[in-house]
Amino acid sequence: MLTLAGPAQAAFWAPESGGSPNADRIHTLYTVVFAVGVVIFVLVFGALVYALVKFRARPGAVAEQLHGNTRLEIGWTAGAAAIVLVLGVVTFALLPGIRNPENSDPAGWPIPASFQTAKDPGLLPPDGKSLNIDVNGQQYAWRFVYPDGDDDRTNNVVAVEEMVVPTGTAITLDVRSSDVGHAWWIPKLGGKVDALPGYTNHTWFKVPLGKEGVYTGQCAELCGRNHANMTARVRAVTPDEFTAWLAQQKADLEAAAQGAEAYRAEQQRQDQEAVPDSADGAATGEAGTSGDAPAPPTTTNPEATADDAASQR
Repeated sequence: MLTLAGPAQAAFWAPESGGSPNADRIHTLYTVVFAVGVVIFVLVFGALVYALVKFRARPGAVAEQLHGNTRLEIGWTAGAAAIVLVLGVVTFALLPGIRNPENSDPAGWPIPASFQTAKDPGLLPPDGKSLNIDVNGQQYAWRFVYPDGDDDRTNNVVAVEEMVVPTGTAITLDVRSSDVGHAWWIPKLGGKVDALPGYTNHTWFKVPLGKEGVYTGQCAELCGRNHANMTARVRAVTPDEFTAWLAQQKADLEAAAQGAEAYRAEQQRQDQEAVPDSADGAATGEAGTSGDAPAPPTTTNPEATADDAASQR
């Protein structure tokens, strides 16, 4: 049943790819390691089967006692060294392209200077320009903040569960957590990154132009009872669509801020109007007590009234 489940197979021998150059290079590295592993498997088990058949026990045969084979020992030592060398060379050749962000495409989203946050240059593309997004994991959702470079955090665009990005644009992520350990992972957009309280990790991706769509993932670290519900989603749109989306988010923020300001002003006006009313009520109460005191209300005893009526009859 597990083999019939498409998502469980991923890309069969490697993580999914096709959404970002770093994910493609991770897929290539897995493919090389898998191919080398297949060669080793075939050679080792082929030799084992050959030995089992060739040198199986026969009636009357006496096994020859051997005490080492210098050429064989040198051969498998050199072979193991060659395998490690090949894997090391391929890994270190692909690792920079996996870890280091690339420049945005010429037709990518023109990143305003105000969106450039103060970061280590080693975490930015060679041209120093990227759309930086703060990714915060919390039980049990992802929150995405788009810093715009000013000191006012209240006007930053915020999205929950779905990150919207432009295609052809270098996206750098600051990954953190506000409670427990989480892990950010969209398989088609790169490797897995831990989100830990009190520490910030970094990663990047770039969805190619023409590959707009929704890329899904999952929190990859057991973070509590609702861990399975902590999904992740990235929606890649064209640069023009992203500009329109960002402008709409900004407009909604400004409208919400104006509405909140109007509400506070109305509340302040009502509070100011309530103060004179309270003063008038207090003055009226003082005037009433300064004159003749009203007669206390007469209380009637029902039992006494009944007795009087009976005596009159």
